[in-house]
Amino acid sequence: MKKGFLTVLLSVLAGGLTAYGVVKVTGPQAAQATVVKDSQGNAVEYRTVNLADSDYPDFTYAAETAVEAVVYVEVTVQGRQQYQNIDPFFRFFFGDEFSQPQYREQKGSGSGVIIRPDGYIVTNNHVVAGATKISVTLNDNSQYDATVVGTDPVTDVAIIKIDGANLPTIPLGDSDKLRLGEWVLAIGSPLGAQLRSTITAGIVSAKGRSMPDGSGEFKIESFIQTDAAVNPGNSGGALVNKKGELVGINTAIVSQTGAYSGYSFAVPVNIVKRVAGDLIDYGSVKRAMLGITMGSVDKKIADEMKLSSVSGVYINEVLKGSAAEKAGLKKNDVIVAIDGEKITDASSVQAKVSGYHPGDQADILYFRDGKEARTTVVFQAASTENGEVDADGTVAFYGAKLRAAQKGVEIVSVGQGKMADAGAKEGGIILFVNGDAVAKPQDVVAKAKKGARAVYIEGIDANGKTFYLAFGK
Repeated sequence: MKKGFLTVLLSVLAGGLTAYGVVKVTGPQAAQATVVKDSQGNAVEYRTVNLADSDYPDFTYAAETAVEAVVYVEVTVQGRQQYQNIDPFFRFFFGDEFSQPQYREQKGSGSGVIIRPDGYIVTNNHVVAGATKISVTLNDNSQYDATVVGTDPVTDVAIIKIDGANLPTIPLGDSDKLRLGEWVLAIGSPLGAQLRSTITAGIVSAKGRSMPDGSGEFKIESFIQTDAAVNPGNSGGALVNKKGELVGINTAIVSQTGAYSGYSFAVPVNIVKRVAGDLIDYGSVKRAMLGITMGSVDKKIADEMKLSSVSGVYINEVLKGSAAEKAGLKKNDVIVAIDGEKITDASSVQAKVSGYHPGDQADILYFRDGKEARTTVVFQAASTENGEVDADGTVAFYGAKLRAAQKGVEIVSVGQGKMADAGAKEGGIILFVNGDAVAKPQDVVAKAKKGARAVYIEGIDANGKTFYLAFGK
């Protein structure tokens, strides 16, 4: 009996000590209750929580590993300076040399991220655009000359190359898995070489942001918005998650002063992967095109279409001969998902479609007249480069598609670009470009190159009336 009692007593004691040890270890993280009396003598209980160090984000691993693959990029461009109002007396002795445009070198800088150990670096297109010389400095202070492999103004992504081996790289993450409020680090060289390899932290403030710039140029914008401090010079630098994975390329800030004022924007790495792969493999981006113009879904449209939420894109127009038309999509349809991924707005459509190549297929979930429907689309080439031949035999020309007609060259579709802006209409026949007669699309492309600054087109429309188009190159 005594032995049994002793055993029970020891068990209780051991359990109590274990519980004490657990409380002792976890105590700082647990809620602590304190009872006090208010001014009227009533008992009031307060609870406080002490955060242990482990509850705060630790960025040391991500920062120390990722910073090795972020580089400082210095570029040289030819700047033009026009000398005006030269004194006639001065010109009489020294001639017109000083009244002509003069060129001098100008310096610029940005950042870049090594994505392959053999020296391929991703940066922004606007960092290296027009550069005559590019110099890259690694975090260990070693310097290299770099060459441009390819650029893509549509996404503001560029690839440059240095001659190196076994260079440090950053693993590529999945920007689609980023969550609002998730911690991220911005790494780059803000404000020049003096602040190389600067690391700042913030959270993901929003996803799928677009920033219309008023230029009229087509751009794919589905930016990650963060509050990590980014300044001029950070362009092309890395946005990484707590694992040290690259989730974006820092690109822009929104500011009234030109300096950081709370918000910064990055191109999602899932877009960067696609663009970088094409630039490395082909030197240009093989971009897929759905062939629609889109509008936002409001509550009225959502109610009419019997949508479960106010999201998706409303089709304003389906381009003639496009992938969308061939898939059976029509004006007034509402697209709500592509390959199972929810579509919320036009930016999400652009981001999704940018991940496909011409010829790839995707499942489209849409609503028509309040009823759900599905179709399979086979993406076509975006045909953004003049002279590029599409799968249907048409030739790209400033956003439009051209093909040979019985007499002249037919405008099959206008698309989005300078032809559309100039007022071109589908079905029109181009007869002359810059004063020269044309018989096939390749003639149009070749003759357009002859003009110094502008393209002049003469033709007849579908009603037999003469039309004229003019636009700058």
